[in-house]
Amino acid sequence: MSGPDPKAMFAAYAERLAGALKRLDLDAVERLAQALKSCWQSGRQVFLVGNGGSAGNANHLANDYVYALSKRPGSGIRAHGLAANPSVVTCLANDEGYDSIYALQLAVMARPGDVLIAFSGSGNSPNILRALEEAKRIGMTSFAVLGYSGGKAKALADVPIHVAIDDMQVAEDLQMAVGHMIMQWLYTQRDAVQAAA
Repeated sequence: MSGPDPKAMFAAYAERLAGALKRLDLDAVERLAQALKSCWQSGRQVFLVGNGGSAGNANHLANDYVYALSKRPGSGIRAHGLAANPSVVTCLANDEGYDSIYALQLAVMARPGDVLIAFSGSGNSPNILRALEEAKRIGMTSFAVLGYSGGKAKALADVPIHVAIDDMQVAEDLQMAVGHMIMQWLYTQRDAVQAAA
């Protein structure tokens, strides 16, 4: 028994992704881009969080912001993917509960004026909500890239970047698209950032 036609499924996926990208709030994306440029210029930190594939995206983009946006040694954003250290994540999950794995890291490392970027398909992951609450307590600026309804994170984030798409894979693709379009713009700003340093 044969299943759905692969090429038809792939074409439908491409269409959903293209439609979601067209619905992106580019004003909100620009606000994130400008916040990251400001962090780059001032030395403030950027923290990225997510779960599952979104955690992988957070760590990937932290890498891009530390080095690839400039490709000049010592000239990157002080970016941290908070899912990247399994010793810290498993310690906090074991001792304090999984809901606290990001909030407790922020409580130690983040300072007022730093930036939090949260990636969540549903916008309802308890550890993401706790991180957004902790960011507010600290005095950080928070952004959340969200799918589905946006969940509770949509109201908690200072700047939500939300596309209502009921497809986890497309929602995760959007996280990377937002991160990479900002990275490419930041790459064009590297001379201005270096001159101001």
